[in-house]
Amino acid sequence: MSTWDAIRVAMRAIGANRLRSGLTALGLIIGVSSVIVLIAVGQGAQKGVTDQIEGLGTNLVFVEPGTSHDSSTGTTGAPGSAGTLVLSDAEALADANIPGVVDIAGELTISAQAIAGSANQTVDVVGTTAEWAFVRDAVMASGTFITPPDVDEGEMSIVLGATIAESLFADIDPVGERVRISLAGGRVTFEFTVIGVLAERGGSEGAELDAQVYIPVTALQSRLRFLGSPNGDVVINEIVIQTEPGADQEQTKQLVSDVLTFKHGVTEPDFTVQSQDDLIGAATEVSNTLSLLLGSIAGISLLVGGIGVMNIMLVSVTERTREIGIRRAVGAQANDIVKQFVTEALLLSVAGGLAGIAIGVGVAVFLGGREVGGQEMTTVIQAWSIALAFAVAAGVGLVSGIYPAYRATAVDPIAALRNE
Repeated sequence: MSTWDAIRVAMRAIGANRLRSGLTALGLIIGVSSVIVLIAVGQGAQKGVTDQIEGLGTNLVFVEPGTSHDSSTGTTGAPGSAGTLVLSDAEALADANIPGVVDIAGELTISAQAIAGSANQTVDVVGTTAEWAFVRDAVMASGTFITPPDVDEGEMSIVLGATIAESLFADIDPVGERVRISLAGGRVTFEFTVIGVLAERGGSEGAELDAQVYIPVTALQSRLRFLGSPNGDVVINEIVIQTEPGADQEQTKQLVSDVLTFKHGVTEPDFTVQSQDDLIGAATEVSNTLSLLLGSIAGISLLVGGIGVMNIMLVSVTERTREIGIRRAVGAQANDIVKQFVTEALLLSVAGGLAGIAIGVGVAVFLGGREVGGQEMTTVIQAWSIALAFAVAAGVGLVSGIYPAYRATAVDPIAALRNE
C-alpha cells in the first residue's frame, strides 16, 4: 500500500464517522490551544514585569536601607524599613568617583494627596535631587525639573508626572499653578508651585513614573523635623545609580557597598545593593516557573487528548475486524494494515493540532491588551510553544496509532472473515 493510498483510506474512514472523529480531535485541539495560550500569558507576564523594571531607567543600581530591628520588642521590620540611608551617602558615592558610574540621585518616597482646586489624586511624592532627571532618563513636556538651588534652599517647587498633570489640570498647562500636598490624613498640608511636567512615558513600563510627583528632597524635611536624621541629615529611602552601558555592575555593587560600609562605620552592610539586572533576573525566574506550571497544566489536557485518540483507534480496530480480514485475505501485508491505522491516527492528530494552533494563536492575540479581572493582559506568542504543541500532538497521534495498528495485524484472517 502506497502512502497516498493509506491517506485516502484513512480519510474515508474518518469521514465515515465524522462526529466521533471530530470529538476525538477536540481533545487535541483543546490541549494544543491551551499550551499556546497559557505559555503566551506566562511569557506576557514576564515581559510586563521586565518592561516595568526597564522603564525605570537604564543601567541602574539601587541602594536601599536594611531591615529595622526593635531591641525593646525584638521585632524585625520589613526590608528597607531601617533609616540607614541619608542624602550625604549619595554625595559620598558621587565623590568616590566609582568607575563606570554616570549619575547618582537620592530618593525619599511618601504617599500623599495632591489637590488642585476641586481635583485631587492620591500620589507618591518623590523627594529627590536634580540628578534624578538624568538617572531616570526623564524628558520634560513643559517647564523645568528640580535644580540644585531648589534642593539647597528647600524650595516648594513641584514637578508633575504626565498622568497626575492630566488628572489635576486637564487641558491647561500646569506650570505656574499651585498644588497642595496633604499628609497624615489631611492634618498637614503644604502648598507647592508647579515648575514642570514630565513627558508621558506611556505603557506599563512608564506608568509608575507618570503617576508620581517630584519635589526637592529637602523641601519637606526642612519643615518637618521628624523626617530628618538625628544629626540633621536628610533621610532617604533609596539611592539610584546610573552606570555606563556595558559597565560591570557586579563590580559597581561591590565598590558601592565598600564606600557606604566605611562611611557608616559598620562591619556588615546595613543596606542592600541590587542592580537592574538582578531585578530582571529574579522576575524572569519567577515568570519562567509560572510559564512551566501553566504549560504543564495544558500538557495534561494534551495527554488526555492523546489517550482519546488511542481509545478511538482501539474501538475502530474492533469495529473493522471483518474489513481487516478481507484485506488480509486479498493479499494485504501486516505492514499495510499498520500503515493504514497509523496514518488514520496521524491525520486525526495533525488536523487537531493545526486547528488547535489556529484557535490558540487567535485567543492569545484576542487577549493581548484587553482587561481581564481588572488587569490588562499582555501576551507573547512564542514560536517554540507552537512547534512544541504541534510536535507533541503529532507524536501522541503516532504513539496512539501504533498499538492499535499492531493489534489489528494480530487478527486471524479466517476468524476476521467470520466476524459480523
